[in-house]
Amino acid sequence: MTCCGLLTAKKEPVPLKSVEVELQVRDHVATVVSTLNYENKEDKPLEAVFVFPLPGDAAVCHFSATIGQTQIVAEVKEKQQAREEYDDALSSGQQAFLLEESDQSPDIFSLSVGSLPPGESASIRLEYVTELAVQADDGLRFCLPAVLNPRYQPQGSEGASVQVTSVPASLVPYSLSFSARVSSPRPVSKVESNCSLDPLQYLNTEQTQATVKLAAGHKFDRDVEVLIYYKDAHQPTAVVEAGQASAKPGSLMGDPIVMLSLYPEFPQDVMSSLASCGEFVFLLDRSGSMDDHMNNSKRDQTRIGSARDTLLLLLKSLPMGCYFNIYSFGSGYEHIFPKSVEYSQTTMEEALKTVERMGADLGGTEILKPLQHIYSQPCIPNQPRQVFVFTDGEVWNTKEIISLVKKNSGSHRCFSFGIGEGASSALINGLAKEGGGHAQFITGADRMQPKVMQMLRFALQPAVVDISVTWDLPKGVSVTVLSPPITALFQGQRSLVYAQLSGQSSEAAEGCVTVKYSLAGHPSQNQLHFSLTPAQDTGVIAQDGGGRSVSNVRLTVHRLAARTLIRSLDMEERESRGEQDGGMKKKVVELSVQSGVSSAFTAFIAVNKGDGEAIQGPLVRRNVPTPRLLHYGSQQGGFRKTLGYQDYCSPHGGFSMQNMQGYQDYCSPHGGFSMQNMQAVQFGASPDSLFSGVARTCSMGGGRRPFTSKGMSNNSLAGAPLPLMMGMRSNVFASGLSSDSMESCSPKQPPRDPLLQVVSLQKASGCWELDPALAAALGKTSEEVENTKPASVNQEVWATILALIWLHGFKMDAQEEWELLAMKAASWLRAQNAPCVTECVEAGNALLGCNVQKDALGL
Repeated sequence: MTCCGLLTAKKEPVPLKSVEVELQVRDHVATVVSTLNYENKEDKPLEAVFVFPLPGDAAVCHFSATIGQTQIVAEVKEKQQAREEYDDALSSGQQAFLLEESDQSPDIFSLSVGSLPPGESASIRLEYVTELAVQADDGLRFCLPAVLNPRYQPQGSEGASVQVTSVPASLVPYSLSFSARVSSPRPVSKVESNCSLDPLQYLNTEQTQATVKLAAGHKFDRDVEVLIYYKDAHQPTAVVEAGQASAKPGSLMGDPIVMLSLYPEFPQDVMSSLASCGEFVFLLDRSGSMDDHMNNSKRDQTRIGSARDTLLLLLKSLPMGCYFNIYSFGSGYEHIFPKSVEYSQTTMEEALKTVERMGADLGGTEILKPLQHIYSQPCIPNQPRQVFVFTDGEVWNTKEIISLVKKNSGSHRCFSFGIGEGASSALINGLAKEGGGHAQFITGADRMQPKVMQMLRFALQPAVVDISVTWDLPKGVSVTVLSPPITALFQGQRSLVYAQLSGQSSEAAEGCVTVKYSLAGHPSQNQLHFSLTPAQDTGVIAQDGGGRSVSNVRLTVHRLAARTLIRSLDMEERESRGEQDGGMKKKVVELSVQSGVSSAFTAFIAVNKGDGEAIQGPLVRRNVPTPRLLHYGSQQGGFRKTLGYQDYCSPHGGFSMQNMQGYQDYCSPHGGFSMQNMQAVQFGASPDSLFSGVARTCSMGGGRRPFTSKGMSNNSLAGAPLPLMMGMRSNVFASGLSSDSMESCSPKQPPRDPLLQVVSLQKASGCWELDPALAAALGKTSEEVENTKPASVNQEVWATILALIWLHGFKMDAQEEWELLAMKAASWLRAQNAPCVTECVEAGNALLGCNVQKDALGL
């Protein structure tokens, strides 16, 4: 069976021919220039629409189009005005280009290339700037999203969705070329990627500048992830960028902007003391897409399977005395306990039994309601709440979710994990940023467990409180901080602060910023001195405190500062919706237009006035497919899940089935596809019960008009090809179908990893019991294990020492995954005051064939 996007790709010529991407990284900030080349090979004028993802915190700051020898540079205008100008241009026979950000999620953009005459080519240039996130291993992560997963839109939510056409990634009809240039005050030690790269080329002997590019033959079938590593990465830096000469002094673009990159270093003795309290709430995505395989290979575990293993490690690593609960969500949500319970052997076992049964069987991706339920629960005194969210991030109401987290940021920390290709960076980063936590992305061959366990270590470390930033500037110079207040600091993690500098000083042109905070009851501070004078010839100078600098000719820092302020104002506007007269929206539009940075309320519009001749022939709309990692296959001889297979766009202006919400599987009790289950959909269901918020489609005459479900007849459904029916919403159950009648078709799980076998046998207190299961997991017989036990030692102490020796002797490559539970085991052993520990360690080494020192075990 094929999906609708595949039909579109095969039967309709797609005008996007190639994508060229140039990445320029300066220290921890990236400028990305994308060139999209279109060609209309049809005999009719064409409107091409390309919906694509960008990093969630990107600031789009330039958009232009070249047709023949003519270049048109787009302007930023209020969104509705831009849409009207675009429609007017098409109606009057002019070429027009429209680039707009999704209202619901800042990482989705839609590019409309209007009125491309037969045989004509157009080249679109798109430029954006973005900050690079610091990863657990100190690498700076840049991700060029290729995959735009269908986003789940909750039933009854407002707003039309962006139209997306998806095809299997292997059939994407356009090519990608990608090159990167990296420069920094510090040497570049290495550059890694999930895609094949040509060797790194250094441009100077100091190795502070380097270039790299994607190896030939790359298919744009996955996100391109690049990890950049610098030597001495944890140095605080200050970047001062001169204002735009043509801009008004005192304005954001006219004044200098300083960007501070702060890396707090905490005392080691404080950071090694892990808390023994806290309320840990784990929120797990169980939507259908979590049944996809990690690394998109059927040899790999599914996302939900990896998440189950991760929850096992998390539950074994929690400290005695804390509280916990596990929520899971899809179209609805479930929780293991009515409220968080104290961690004990009984509650841990009950939770693990439930986790083992969890499948990707809860339908869509409705994350808002479980979060609301979590926040409605009263906090437990002296147990700081820590929320861990695991999702592949396919939602439409990103901003609404992030607003909720921000509203409750005073009562918890939120750690978020984006799983798989296409996870929304706006959602994952936004949850952590507003929740005072940290975000991690798990893509390609990444293992989920080490990244998650590092976040648990962060959560168990003492919280940094009473954070303040103070400025010491020369007389006559004032500062306006543009970034929201810093609410969280973590060891080795960067915090960015943007500020506008106004006025001038005749005194020494140096400033100082001091970050003060309290950690485990101890007041601390970090200081950074910086020059206030930007380099006159280039407009910016980056300093690392050692006198080394790197320059930049673009207004990168100003654009990022404007983006930061726009997002803050946008958040305020959403929080105060209905209480204001649109003043905040007006401020965002003014700032967006002034800075040339896109926002949810503005769009880039470019019109080629040309000769203005009327277009001959009807205008045909083409939706350019976005890669979608589709999975088809036989399961028990039937049809395996069809998650989010979207879009059939009729070239004749007929029914366009876009953005189906909820993406459900319809299985017969035997695991096959049941036509009986679909009859209500195909013949009897009201169209309004099947669709809500369907995006606007084009008028074949060149303009655009709203498209709602009101105009659809049952005939248009009945006539739709069968693959179209697979992407239906879960609310077909409203038409009389029972979800209970549909058995889930879960694949057989691979044999359990030996590490997880050993871990699964650990008790909540940290010890192991001497039993046949442990002996088997260690690769020994019960007799071998029991007969070598020193006589004076009890069975639990012996079993626990054996387990620790096995972990240190055979699983050091996965130490991040078991380190916390091993610390708990060592703590339990010390509390036993057991005799002959040295003798036990020697006997255990002899039995297991290891040579692990007693000190290494933490004893």
